[in-house]
Amino acid sequence: MSRSPIPLWPVPLAIAVTLVAAAHLAWWISVRAGHVPFCVPYIEGCTSISRAARHGLGNQLFRLLVLPCALLVGLHWWLSARWLRLRGRGGAVNAMIALAWIAALALGVYATFLGTEGEAYRFLRRYGVIVFFGCSYLAQLLFLRLAGDAGALDRVSRTGMTAVCVAMLVLGVVHVIAAALIGGSALQDRLENALEWHLGVLLVGWFVLHARLWGLERYRLAIEYGRGGHA
Repeated sequence: MSRSPIPLWPVPLAIAVTLVAAAHLAWWISVRAGHVPFCVPYIEGCTSISRAARHGLGNQLFRLLVLPCALLVGLHWWLSARWLRLRGRGGAVNAMIALAWIAALALGVYATFLGTEGEAYRFLRRYGVIVFFGCSYLAQLLFLRLAGDAGALDRVSRTGMTAVCVAMLVLGVVHVIAAALIGGSALQDRLENALEWHLGVLLVGWFVLHARLWGLERYRLAIEYGRGGHA
């Protein structure tokens, strides 16, 4: 019986790269096709990620990349739960993985119905992305707490992941304040668009930090082979 350990840091890195590619390629295609205006969306907020990926070829490309990415998100959090259990963490790990799988399912629903018409479809799109970001954030907080309690985070990982969570919370507070002060205005719409892009960057940053952590930890999945070379 032989083992072939597979490094797992490429999983979160693949999620980060795929999300960045999906959002920015869809935006670029939509700009060239005239579906959305050209601007720097992070600053000017002229379009959201959803609007940029809602039309034509950009929508098809976005779905093609994000739907498999949703499966990777679920796999990533399953591997995260396994990583924590190897360090003696239990209990709240089950809550973390439940939240994470809800997030992965919500991302799949969001990508599936993005660009479709109808009230029911709009509901699924809107709340799909809200549930994705919300459950992902709660899963991140649980991971940070459990990994910190286990002493499994180096200084850079702990500082970086904490900064991501704090920044996401700040964006949420800004959104609530903006809705209260300038709700219904064009300025609020542009601000929400910009915040969506910033939130996406922070989420990508989390997965990059996770990839770095697993690379340093040499976290691997061992595949056993018996006679005849079968797994």
